[in-house]
Amino acid sequence: MEIERKWMVNGWPEQPLPLKEEFAMRQGYISVRPTVRIREEALTGGETKYILCFKSGSGLAREEIEREIDKELFTRLEEKIIGKPLIPKLRRSYQLPDGMVLEVNHVDEGQPTEFWYAEVEYPTVEAARSWRPEAVGLAAYLNDDVTDQPGQSMGAYWEQTRT
Repeated sequence: MEIERKWMVNGWPEQPLPLKEEFAMRQGYISVRPTVRIREEALTGGETKYILCFKSGSGLAREEIEREIDKELFTRLEEKIIGKPLIPKLRRSYQLPDGMVLEVNHVDEGQPTEFWYAEVEYPTVEAARSWRPEAVGLAAYLNDDVTDQPGQSMGAYWEQTRT
């Protein structure tokens, strides 16, 4: 189960936060409902992984199953099944003072549709609902919570820009 909140943001956080890791990613959708997605995750200064992901549900808590696949299968799915340009994202993960991790994503850089969003993943629904950005000094940055708003998923963005 994936339990996370999502905010629309404008750029990387200005507040100094410890950077945990950075990934250059590309992702594409075989299906949006239910979600079947592939993603290439290239860790800055590290290895590249290829992930096949299945998701069901929407909003705060969703079922998620991820499996690593090899580059050959990823390429075949990208070229033969999807056949459209994948969505590039740059993700930076920051350690928050309360122990949580803030993931900030820059999507489709340089395109007219480019945008930024941030997510925090939680251990329980109760923890997600009670967590407050102001408690970690991010009230101004995380002020546009879109967690439960329809049309705010990456799958919806895929449909708007790639189909």
